[in-house]
Amino acid sequence: MSAPLEPEVPGTAHDAPGPDRTVRGAHPGIPGAHPNAPGIPGTRPNASGIPDEHPVADEHPDASGIAGTHPAVPSATTQWRRLDPRTLLVHCGWMAAPLGSLALTALATGGRITTGAWFTLAAIAASFAVVTTIGLIRWARTEFRVAPRSTDGTGEGAVGGGHGRPTLTLDVRSGLLTRRLRSVPLHRIRTVDLTASPLHRLLGVTVLRAGTAGSGDGRSELSLEALAVPEAERLRAELLAYADAEAVASDPVVARISWRWLRYAPLTFWVVGGVFVVAGSVYRVLDGIGIKAWKLGFVQRAFTEFGASALWLTVPAALLAILALGSVGALALYVENWWNYCLEWTDARTLVVRRGLFTTRSVTIERARLRGVLLREPLLLRAGGGALVRAVAGGLGNREENRKRSGLLPPAPRPEALRVAGGALRSPFPGSTSPAALAPHPRVALRRRRVRGLLWAVLPGTAVLAGLGAAFTPVLLHCAWIYAVVGTAVVLWLARDAYRNLGHGMDGPYLVARSGTFSRDTLALQREAIAAWTFSTSPFSRRAGLVTLTAAVAAGEDGYRIPDLAAAEAPGFAAAAAPGILEEFLMHPGTSAQLPEQRLP
Repeated sequence: MSAPLEPEVPGTAHDAPGPDRTVRGAHPGIPGAHPNAPGIPGTRPNASGIPDEHPVADEHPDASGIAGTHPAVPSATTQWRRLDPRTLLVHCGWMAAPLGSLALTALATGGRITTGAWFTLAAIAASFAVVTTIGLIRWARTEFRVAPRSTDGTGEGAVGGGHGRPTLTLDVRSGLLTRRLRSVPLHRIRTVDLTASPLHRLLGVTVLRAGTAGSGDGRSELSLEALAVPEAERLRAELLAYADAEAVASDPVVARISWRWLRYAPLTFWVVGGVFVVAGSVYRVLDGIGIKAWKLGFVQRAFTEFGASALWLTVPAALLAILALGSVGALALYVENWWNYCLEWTDARTLVVRRGLFTTRSVTIERARLRGVLLREPLLLRAGGGALVRAVAGGLGNREENRKRSGLLPPAPRPEALRVAGGALRSPFPGSTSPAALAPHPRVALRRRRVRGLLWAVLPGTAVLAGLGAAFTPVLLHCAWIYAVVGTAVVLWLARDAYRNLGHGMDGPYLVARSGTFSRDTLALQREAIAAWTFSTSPFSRRAGLVTLTAAVAAGEDGYRIPDLAAAEAPGFAAAAAPGILEEFLMHPGTSAQLPEQRLP
C-alpha cells in the first residue's frame, strides 16, 4: 500500500524578499543574459538603454517551452530517474570488517573454523540478506528528476502554462509506505558536492549533495546516493550553471556555516603557529609575575628526559604532539570565530557578516564602499582544496582592524569560496565559470625566484651546518649536504609554483591580479576605484627588465601589488586598467616629446 505524497519544499522562490536585483559588472556569456542587455541576467533595457532594476520574464517561451528560462540550464523533464544499481553494493560495504576478521581467524587456525565462527558467518549472511533487501527497496523507491514547477504554489503544470511563472526544481521522492517528496528550486541551490569513499571510487559511483544557502544544518539538503560519476558530474554542472546565473538576484542570503568545513581548520597557520603563540603568551605571563619557566622542576625534568631518549623517536613524537595540539586549537578557534556565521544582503546597498560564539560580531559593508574581493589560498589550505574570501572595502578601520573585519568566508571548499566571492560582487567572480585568461609574466621572473630562494634559504643553512660540522662533528657535514640537496629541490618547486601563480588581466569592470605561493591571492578590484599607480624597481629588477605595479585604492590594505611585470608592458596595462591617470606621462611610439620652450633671461 502507499500513502499520498507529502511534499516537503525546503526552499521556494517566495520564501524571502530579495534585494535589488540589478547585477553590476556582469559579463557576457553568463547563462540567462538577455540579448538586448548582455551580461545582466534576466534584465531588459528601457528606453534609455539602461537595464531596469527588476528582471522581467521573457514574453515568449524559448525552445524548451519555459518562459524566461535560460539556454544553459538542465533540460526540464517529467521522467523520474533512479539511482545507479551499484548502490546496492555500497550498502554492503560494512561486511568487509567481519569477513576480514573471519578470514584472519581461519588463517590463524590453519583453516579450521570453530563453532563460534560458524555462528558469526550465519549472522553475517542473515544481515547481508536484510541489508540487501532494504537497499533494494530503497533503490527501487528512490527517484529524482529536474522538472518545471509553477511559482504561484499550484504545483506542477504544463511548461509555459499556469498563472505563475514556472521555475525548474530538483525533486527527490523516496519511501515505501509513506512517500516523501522533497523539492528545491534550482535558483536557490548554492552548493553541489560530490563525495566518494574508497568503496565508492572502487565501484565508480559518487554521492551528490545539493544544498541551499540556508542548508548549513543539513535539513534542507538533498542527497543522491549513489550516481555514476559521469552522470553526477553532468548533473552537478547543469545545476550550478542555472544556480550561478540566478543565485544572488533571487536570495539575499549568500552563505551560512556548514560544519563540514571544519576539516579545513587544521590546514591554516594556527595548526603549528598557534601552539608557539600560546606557549609564548604563557611564558610572558609567567615572566611578568617573576616566574622563570625554564627553572621549573617539571620543565627541567622534561628537557632532561627528552635529551636522554632516542632523538629519532622523541623528535617525531614531539612534532606529532605539536600538530595534535595545534589541530585541537585550530578547531576551537574556528568554532569560536565562525559560530552561527551568516553572510547576507539585508537590502540592495548593505552586506552584513554575522558570526561568533562567545564574542559575537556583526560587520556591515556598504555596497558603495565594497571595491573588490580577495580570494586567498594558503599553501596547506590550497593543497586540501580550500580557500577563504576577504572583502576589499573602505570604512573598516586601520589595517589591523581591516584584517579582522574583512572576512567574508572562513576556510571552506574552493567552489564555495568562488560562489561567495561572486555573491559579494553581485557578478560571477573571475575564473569561477571558466579559467581566468590572465597574462603570464616574463620567464625572468622564474629565475629571480629561484635565485632568491637559493641565496636566502639554501645557502645560509648549508653554510652554518658545514661550519659547525667542521668545528665539532662530521655528522653535521652530512646534515649540510642533505639539507642542501633537499632544500634546493624544495626551493625550485616553490619557485616554479610561485611563477605559475603570477598573472594579471582585466575582466569587465574588474582588475584581476594573482600572485603568491605560500598564500596564493587572487584579487578582483573595481577599476574605477584605482586612485593612483606606483611603479617600484630595484637594481636587480631593473637589470632584469621587471617592475612591480601597485594599485592605490581607498579600501582594504590601501595598495595591491602586481609583482614582476615586464617594464615595457606595465605602463600600457596600467593606463588601460585605469584610464585618466597615466596618459599625460606616457609617450606613444611614433611621437616625439614636445618640451616647453624656455628662454634665458
